[in-house]
Amino acid sequence: MGSLVRAGRRSGVAGIRGSAAVVAALALLLAGCGDGGGSGSTGSGGLTEIKVAALPLTDSAALYLARDRGLFKKEGLSVRIQPVQQSIQALPALSKGQVDVIASANYVTFLQAHEKGTLDLRILAEGVRTAPHMMDVLVPRDSGVKSVADLAGKKVAVNILNNIQSLTLNAILDRQGVGRPEYRQIAFPQMGPALERNQVDAVHAVEPFDSAIQGQLKARVLLDGATAPVRSLPISGYVTTRKFATGHAKAAAAFRRAIEAASKIAATDPSAVRAELPEYTKVTAEQAKNIRLPSYPATADAAQLRRLTELMRKQGLLQKDLDPATLLVK
Repeated sequence: MGSLVRAGRRSGVAGIRGSAAVVAALALLLAGCGDGGGSGSTGSGGLTEIKVAALPLTDSAALYLARDRGLFKKEGLSVRIQPVQQSIQALPALSKGQVDVIASANYVTFLQAHEKGTLDLRILAEGVRTAPHMMDVLVPRDSGVKSVADLAGKKVAVNILNNIQSLTLNAILDRQGVGRPEYRQIAFPQMGPALERNQVDAVHAVEPFDSAIQGQLKARVLLDGATAPVRSLPISGYVTTRKFATGHAKAAAAFRRAIEAASKIAATDPSAVRAELPEYTKVTAEQAKNIRLPSYPATADAAQLRRLTELMRKQGLLQKDLDPATLLVK
């Protein structure tokens, strides 16, 4: 698992520069394929082509299972996957119709964009919900931070500021009646090096980076990031725009069915996910055996999604009440 941490160290700690490079690369790729299908067009073999941006996280497992097990093809789809490091990087491309779907999209970013009117959001399918130790707050082995209460005022790395990681951690800390930390934005691949160099006091890492940092740096788990009150909370999904969902309703429905079928496989057969991870992440088959997996819901649940929107509203990440049932594609 140390390969992920070493990869992060080689890439340096200039997260902003690295993110800009990824955005530029994505823009060039999308520009180059803008007229080459996608957006519900019919390609070779009579299959409807869909372009999907996806993160190399356990959240995306159903996408790759659907591809590799022929579930997309069964539904008459040809899905082209473009890896990105943060789902927010693909938001402009989604709003412009340059990609049709974003997989493993963290809901917080896209619900906020919807509220602000920068994106007319629709949710095709759920991605994952939190499960024990699928994300942890980690500290150095010899850290003076011994308890959750010690996090108050300390520097904690999160992938994106004011997003799902700080939202869930704040909820946990509030429930326990302890003070909040100061958050620092550091991309997942750079979290291990940042912790090793004492640039932060703790990192809030998700799998597969969570296990990598523990294995390479012998970091200590201070807190399970999926504990109450955020246990089984929906955190990511497969999102699109209202324009795509209505303009290409058959393709959208077919995509949803394929993802839900793959999610059922992921939920009932974790070994299928572990076998898939080396295909699109930097973990090896041996390392994948020990990764803590999230929960893969087979169908979207508006009531569970409402837990998230209410938590966002409580912490000021949404300004108005939002009924997620209005965003689900049937």
